[in-house]
Amino acid sequence: MFSDPEFWVAVAFVILIGVFVYYGIHRTVLTTLDHRSDRIKAELDDARRLKDEAAKLLAEYQARHASAEREARNIIDSAKAEAERIASEAKAKLEDFVARRTKTAESKIALAEAQAVADVRSAAANAAVTAASTILSQSVKGGVADDLLAKGIAEVRQKLN
Repeated sequence: MFSDPEFWVAVAFVILIGVFVYYGIHRTVLTTLDHRSDRIKAELDDARRLKDEAAKLLAEYQARHASAEREARNIIDSAKAEAERIASEAKAKLEDFVARRTKTAESKIALAEAQAVADVRSAAANAAVTAASTILSQSVKGGVADDLLAKGIAEVRQKLN
């Protein structure tokens, strides 16, 4: 047994452990390990706290993102409705404009027709008066003829105009 190297390694180990216990190195090692354990626990707690904060921030940003998407959809829907309203108003204004232009054109045409009819009547009346005047002046002579002619011309002009 004394010649066995494992025995002497075991004896040296026991002596080393005894020296460590005598000088209190085990307390220092345990204290160091306790401090390290506390530091690791604190780091784990910080990591959990940071993870929870990150989860809260993620949820908040997701809620903001969803809100922004809803708002964007609402804006798009409002813009579409506004565009449709403007288009329908423009169509109504265009139809009103075309109707007013058509009515104005029809009024101008009716006025031109009335003027043309009046011009034709006036020309016909003048031609009739001239023809009647010529015929009467050739067939009737004297003062009675002049009187009769003047009355007839005045009467024709009144009726034709």
